[in-house]
Amino acid sequence: MVNFYVDSSVILRVLRGQKDAWKGWGNWGKAYSSTLIRVECRRFIDRMRLEHNWTDDDIANAGIQLRRLERVITKARLTPAIMERAAAPMPTIVKTLDAIHIATASLIRERFQPDLIFVTHDQQQARAALALGFDCADVALSTL
Repeated sequence: MVNFYVDSSVILRVLRGQKDAWKGWGNWGKAYSSTLIRVECRRFIDRMRLEHNWTDDDIANAGIQLRRLERVITKARLTPAIMERAAAPMPTIVKTLDAIHIATASLIRERFQPDLIFVTHDQQQARAALALGFDCADVALSTL
């Protein structure tokens, strides 16, 4: 089985049940992400609540589903090594949180999973991952 690093965009599309959500969800040997997903996904749910886009039932169900989704992902803690790598120059333009995800995936790949595939719906982040030698799932690559 293949091992994947998934960023929050992948989790949020699965959570929302979007038609363009990654079809490979759950078909892995192991899935990894950063503990950063806890913040990113919960901020999204709270934004939906504050903007009145979701009902109370929607919010409750999203919280339940998010906890289920998170249980199947091995989460790497934010460490000084990850933060140093994220702060280092990257080969392409990378936003701050994306740099943390890429740095996390890079260290996981180096230490544990040399075959790790990066999964994101963000084209800019996928471009950076490709530039760093990652294979990427095709979710963000259709227009690269």
